[in-house]
Amino acid sequence: MTIFANRDEAGRQLAEAVAAQVRKHPGPAPLVLALPRGGVPVAVRVAARVGAELDIVIARKLTAPGRPEFGVGAIAEDGPPVFDEDSLADLGLAPEDFAESVTAGRAELTRRTREYRGDRPPPDPTGREVVVVDDGLATGVTARAALRWLRGHHPARLVFAAPVCAPEAHDRLGGAADTVICLSEPPDFHAVGQWYEDFGQLSDADVDQALRGFAHT
Repeated sequence: MTIFANRDEAGRQLAEAVAAQVRKHPGPAPLVLALPRGGVPVAVRVAARVGAELDIVIARKLTAPGRPEFGVGAIAEDGPPVFDEDSLADLGLAPEDFAESVTAGRAELTRRTREYRGDRPPPDPTGREVVVVDDGLATGVTARAALRWLRGHHPARLVFAAPVCAPEAHDRLGGAADTVICLSEPPDFHAVGQWYEDFGQLSDADVDQALRGFAHT
């Protein structure tokens, strides 16, 4: 199975697959939206390859009690919470049990919006070909929240792209995106980081630097 050196290399490879799928037609340039933080360096390479506008779609994972890496739900921008029903059933939980987490998550979304966008308005996906990019797809719930929010803004086509995806998470995105692009779907998937040699944690400053650097290329 494919092991990527880092997010930059993964982005270079993913960019070729996305370029083969993005429509070549007159009109607005495609819009590539990264899921911060890890999706940003990957999306930079994708956007550069397809001649797209680059921006972000801000989402926040809702995790299981006592399991901070296990996402069972997510919220994106000002959209409603999205939950993985199978995970909730396995844990014996209901969406109402996450009321405090949703409130805290929205506060973090507000902070990240201010940090990443400042006074800049969010991009308008209406009538555009939109590609949502992350560095990997584990449960898929964060991607689903972002895609659901975007779908409400009526893009012409909605694509999700990631270098590596859990096979079952890919299947769950089928109804949320018009096209799902994954370079690798290893059957023994446990975590996104296991498929990268360098999977260092990114900071808000890293995100800001990548976005500013792209804007000036």
